[in-house]
Amino acid sequence: MRLETQIIMALLLDLALGDPRWLPHPVRLIAALAVRLENLTVRLGLPRTPAGLLTVCAVLLIIGTAGWGLVRLAGLVHPLAGDAASILLLYTCFAARDMVAHSNRVYRALAAGDLAGARNRVAMIVGRDTDVLDEAGVVRATVESVAENTVDGITAPLFWAVIGGPVGALLYKAINTMDSMFGYRNEKYLYFGWAAARLDDLANWLPARLTGLLMVPGASLLGLRGRDAWRILLRDHGNHSSPNSALAEAPMAGALGIRLGGPTRYQGSITDYPAMWDSLASPAPGHIRAANRLLVVTVLLATGFLVLVRMICGAPQPLLFL
Repeated sequence: MRLETQIIMALLLDLALGDPRWLPHPVRLIAALAVRLENLTVRLGLPRTPAGLLTVCAVLLIIGTAGWGLVRLAGLVHPLAGDAASILLLYTCFAARDMVAHSNRVYRALAAGDLAGARNRVAMIVGRDTDVLDEAGVVRATVESVAENTVDGITAPLFWAVIGGPVGALLYKAINTMDSMFGYRNEKYLYFGWAAARLDDLANWLPARLTGLLMVPGASLLGLRGRDAWRILLRDHGNHSSPNSALAEAPMAGALGIRLGGPTRYQGSITDYPAMWDSLASPAPGHIRAANRLLVVTVLLATGFLVLVRMICGAPQPLLFL
């Protein structure tokens, strides 16, 4: 079975099933492995930066080898088993349905007038302090999470799946998971997490830019503000401390006509991000639904574009897939 077919089937599985809690998910296994290796490298007494780099390299080596071995072993049993293993690995690397489901729970709580419930639900998908957010703040946090996770949860693993097959997507998830664990600029991880954070920036560089560009026609297809999405993307794509985060948030802000960015509280401290968009219009619950629709359309456009490019180029099966 061609890789393009496997990717499409995996995406359809994700859209249909999401992430069942009973299924052992690679991200949880990656996180557990990363914690064990972090403890090991720290006990070796290495300086923090080399210890973090060694942890990252060890996790990637183990996860990549395990993924490759699983697909290879299944393929030796039967070609269809190899296809099934590849589809299953790819499926676990995508998170479109879960992102939409989580953000819709926030929307339903707000629509029912349950601000406390909405704060609890948005706390499951963002790292900021949510207990002080008003309705507009909850919506803003949710929409920003939808925009960021369009890249982290779907288009980036899709991009690396097209290049490196299921193992490529799995390695990306390992990089992204380690960044979410170690990529903090605090006393504990400022140096240890340097390698994970920089590698995540590199892995997301092209996918983030592709996603930002595809959000513009996606907005137009949905009857949103396509021209404003393009204008704000060009103007505000650098308005973030991360080199990639604003690439999706800026066109999302323009498409919805709401301001994203601004003061954000983490563990009691305020970080003031540059604002994206001109209007002072307050984010409203309906913007969450619109953001979810834009996520889905952007993912479909990215899938069609990447698969088409791969087919036109006549790309062989990736080395990591063999």
